[in-house]
Amino acid sequence: MDHSYRAALSGNGDGQGPRRVPRSGFAAPFPAAEVEPLPAREDANPRIFAFVDDLFFATKIQETARKLNVKVEFAKNDKDLAERMSQNGEEKPSLIIFDLNNANARPLTLIPRLKSKLKKGTSIIGFLSHVQGDLKQKAHEVGCDMVLPRSAFSQNLPQLLRRHGAPEDEAPPAAVQ
Repeated sequence: MDHSYRAALSGNGDGQGPRRVPRSGFAAPFPAAEVEPLPAREDANPRIFAFVDDLFFATKIQETARKLNVKVEFAKNDKDLAERMSQNGEEKPSLIIFDLNNANARPLTLIPRLKSKLKKGTSIIGFLSHVQGDLKQKAHEVGCDMVLPRSAFSQNLPQLLRRHGAPEDEAPPAAVQ
C-alpha cells in the first residue's frame, strides 16, 4: 500500500509537522488600532456610564478605560445612575453604554427617559448579539443613538471611550460643513 499521501498531509516532506497552507477566505485579522491615552487626571468626574452586567464586557470596558485614563462608572439601575450623576454636579454624562440584554436595567424603558432628561449632550450606545435584529430596531425606536453588534462594539471600544472620555476642552474638534 502506498502511504505517500500521509507524508503530503502530515508535513512538508521532512517529517517536521503539518504544513500551514493558507485557506482561501480566511485572512489574518487586522490588528487593533492603537489609541493614544488621555492625560491622567485624578480630579475628573466620570463622563461615561455603563449598564453592563456581563462580566466579560464589564472587564473589557474597565481594562480599556484604565489603559486610556478614562473613568467609567457602572450602574445597576436608573436610581443608581441618578445617584452617580448627582455626584458630578451640573456636568452631564457624555456617553451611556447599554448591554441591551441586561434585564436588570430594563434598557427599552430606561433609554427614552434618559433621552428626554439628558437631551442632546449625551450619546446612548447599545450593544447586542448580531442575530437580534428585532431588539436592534426597538432600541433605535426608543432613542438609542447607536446599536452595535458585540463584535463591533469590542472593536470600536477604545475609540468610543477616548472620544467621549475627553473633557469638553480637550474633545476632538467637530467636523465643519
